[in-house]
Amino acid sequence: MSPVLPSQADAVFRALADPTRRALLDRLSEGEASVSELTAAFDVTQSAISQHLKVLREAALAGERKSGRLRIYHLNPEPLAAAYDWIAHYAQFWESRLGALGQHLRSRHGQDDPV
Repeated sequence: MSPVLPSQADAVFRALADPTRRALLDRLSEGEASVSELTAAFDVTQSAISQHLKVLREAALAGERKSGRLRIYHLNPEPLAAAYDWIAHYAQFWESRLGALGQHLRSRHGQDDPV
């Protein structure tokens, strides 16, 4: 598992919980963008986009740089590893459980090999 503080993992999941923030991450995965460019791509106010970007920055999922008077935002995908690792742990858990269930059902029905 990656060495991520629990509070950072919590911030990542909190940021990912909102569909607009997930859409912003998708947009930023295509390349950098200013707040006005991001606002034009969504049906929300610039103030709302700024609030979403603040949450993404606090979770370290987005970064910013200044270019003149503009703030340009970019995706920082590294913190997503915490979410992936946590989910992968449970995927592995369910795969083993379902595998054991399949084996049990095959043994009850006299099948040694999967169909």
